[in-house]
Amino acid sequence: MPTHILVVDDEEKIRQTLRGVLSDEGYEVTDAGDGRTALERLRAVRPDLVILDVWLPEIDGISLLEQVRQIYADLPVIIICGHANIEAAVRATRLGAADFIEKPFSLDALLASIARALGKGERDGTSPAPNGEMAYPTQGTATVPQRTIGKSVVASGHGLHTGVRTGVILHPMPPGTGIVFQSLATEKSVPAHVDFADSTGYATTLFRGGFGAKTVEHLLATASGYGITNLLVKMEGEVPALDGSALEFCRLLDDAGVVEQSGPGVAVYEVRSRFEVREDDRTLVVEPCDGFVIDYTLDYPPPVGKQHYVFRYAGPDSFRDEIAPARTFGFVHEFTQLAAAGLAAGGRLDNCVLIGEDGIINGELRFPDEFVRHKILDVMGDFALLGRPLRARIVARATGHRHNVGMVRTLLAAA
Repeated sequence: MPTHILVVDDEEKIRQTLRGVLSDEGYEVTDAGDGRTALERLRAVRPDLVILDVWLPEIDGISLLEQVRQIYADLPVIIICGHANIEAAVRATRLGAADFIEKPFSLDALLASIARALGKGERDGTSPAPNGEMAYPTQGTATVPQRTIGKSVVASGHGLHTGVRTGVILHPMPPGTGIVFQSLATEKSVPAHVDFADSTGYATTLFRGGFGAKTVEHLLATASGYGITNLLVKMEGEVPALDGSALEFCRLLDDAGVVEQSGPGVAVYEVRSRFEVREDDRTLVVEPCDGFVIDYTLDYPPPVGKQHYVFRYAGPDSFRDEIAPARTFGFVHEFTQLAAAGLAAGGRLDNCVLIGEDGIINGELRFPDEFVRHKILDVMGDFALLGRPLRARIVARATGHRHNVGMVRTLLAAA
């Protein structure tokens, strides 16, 4: 029996286009132009998947999704929407929508979404990485299992540097996909790999083919801390700052659950020699180690001073407890300079630690050494751009995103 898809959209041209395209792909298609007709068809025959527009006459798409859930709790639903906002994406995803796509969407992006929602990987039933090659090498002595999340989850907030209301929708992905950032509206995507690191000033940005993902480091650090190797991150522009830490991303992954996947494991990058970069008083060393250790020394002007912390990774709990809660921080005068440069437009009292001449001006620290722990969070996120787990000891002093990404490139060149 062919897979049955119900298309619900009040625009006849969209229904007609989707009927033709989906029929050519071998799907059986019925459609409805409003919510009441859609409910009648749903009650008469259960489809395998629903494509549902948000803006519908009489019953809007989100309300209709709530009613669909009462009829069929596990029916895959893909939400499409023109003039979408992140609040609509949040509501739809929390109601169990398999995906959320903005209009105008590309047909390739929609077909890929349908395949994922039906559990078929990509359209041909396989799961190639976006660059056409398997994202993870399988050679090497040490490997770890591939992992994804158990269900789609969503977070929203403001971008730290753009100030724009934004969000991310995290979707499970098949083995061999890697971690990929994708546009909500198009099929454009960029892998979480150092080859696509485009900017490493005050945050790490990925860019490919006209699509950019800004401030990815905290989310990537969390994925690394939880051992996630395959994940789709749907977004536009900038990953939300949330409270300035990675704690909310931890809660998202705890809610979604981590699923170990079958197939070949991911080869661990085992550092076998010493690498060092020096730049004035900044140093970054990567050397052999039986595990994964980050030793960071921070030395700032008063009232911060010198802070030192050694993080020995011992699984997700160690990351969640020791590193994830540490927030972005900066001096008031730095934020003034960033604003003049068009950055930190989303800096708020609740998403970063502000430091004045006499100390913290917006609340209490979560750790006495919160600042150096946040630096370790950034190191983890940047080194995740290696594209595979790392076994090494990283010793850093006063380094930033540029140094981290440069070292990742050095490691890959030496592999």
